[in-house]
Amino acid sequence: MKTRRALTDRASAVPALAEAFREHGFEGASLTVLSQATGLGKGSLYNFFPGGKEEMMEAVLADIDHWFAESIFLPLERAEDPAQAIASMFEDVTAYFRSGRRVCLVGCLGLNTSGAAFAVTIRDYFARWISAIAQCLEVGKVPPDAARQLAEEAVSGIQGAIVLARALEDETTFHRILRRQHSTLTDAIGAWAGSQAP
Repeated sequence: MKTRRALTDRASAVPALAEAFREHGFEGASLTVLSQATGLGKGSLYNFFPGGKEEMMEAVLADIDHWFAESIFLPLERAEDPAQAIASMFEDVTAYFRSGRRVCLVGCLGLNTSGAAFAVTIRDYFARWISAIAQCLEVGKVPPDAARQLAEEAVSGIQGAIVLARALEDETTFHRILRRQHSTLTDAIGAWAGSQAP
């Protein structure tokens, strides 16, 4: 029973840890900040995360990866209707990043030296996202090389939209960029599917 309580407390702490890391960064999020964010004492935090801040971040990244795998990657990889899968991705991404008001924690880590400890996780996150979009586009008859290029541009466009929306304090920037990215992908599906029509 004691182990189950600890696991429950650990799992429930992860969303609060994620928001603290988003707000303060990995280096800036002191144990005091993390304790306040979770409502757990420093001793409890170390009990649930013996590896300290690095283990906390690993738990946060695992939680993010799980959400993206279930909500973004798998639907793209299993898409039977590519245009609908692409539309759903943009809708879910918009909701997840709160129209650009929410930082992409994985992206932020990738830009900082503190992210070196999580380099494999960061690389795998972006690589799978690009691969999933490309795979979906290929189902829509887009050639592999073009699909890969479009996928890279879509992911970089989403990341850039988050940065600009926050820097300009204007979520409409986020929506405009994502609408253009969405149109580019659906237009590609329509163009290549049309070119192969009998």
